[in-house]
Amino acid sequence: MIIIKEVEFVNFLLLLSYILLGGIMKINYKRLITFILIPVLLGAFVGLLTSVNANIDSIIPKWIFPVVWSILYVLMGISSYLVYEKSGELPRIYVTQLVFNLLWSFVFFTFKWYVFAFIWIIILFILVIRMIKEFRIIDKTAGNLQIPYAIWLVVAAILNLMYII
Repeated sequence: MIIIKEVEFVNFLLLLSYILLGGIMKINYKRLITFILIPVLLGAFVGLLTSVNANIDSIIPKWIFPVVWSILYVLMGISSYLVYEKSGELPRIYVTQLVFNLLWSFVFFTFKWYVFAFIWIIILFILVIRMIKEFRIIDKTAGNLQIPYAIWLVVAAILNLMYII
């Protein structure tokens, strides 16, 4: 059952990437899957490490968070693939924002430093906006795929702020 779901998920990712790429560029599927798996697996790993401490009240049902983050990490992987394919490298801002993203969970869930986590997420939002701009210079689609990420960070910042006030 799990294997079937994994195969279906991989097929979904391949179809999504084909649609997003407009079917016009040759896709290196091995590289694409690698670029997608990096943020997805890192996010899942951090999620597992911090989920023990994630017993917080929220106005959003808890099941939504892993679903949204999985989608965002997939989009992040596709974007990074597009940028890499066009430029031959990843801008430093991508790695920087990813590290900031992953560390926020420890600041908020593990240490429960809510004020610091709020400041952290504002910095992350600024990094993501900068990443969107840099990605759009290289590949417009890659930058646009990160807009949902920026929007979700606004939601996350509001939820974080609710623990401060």
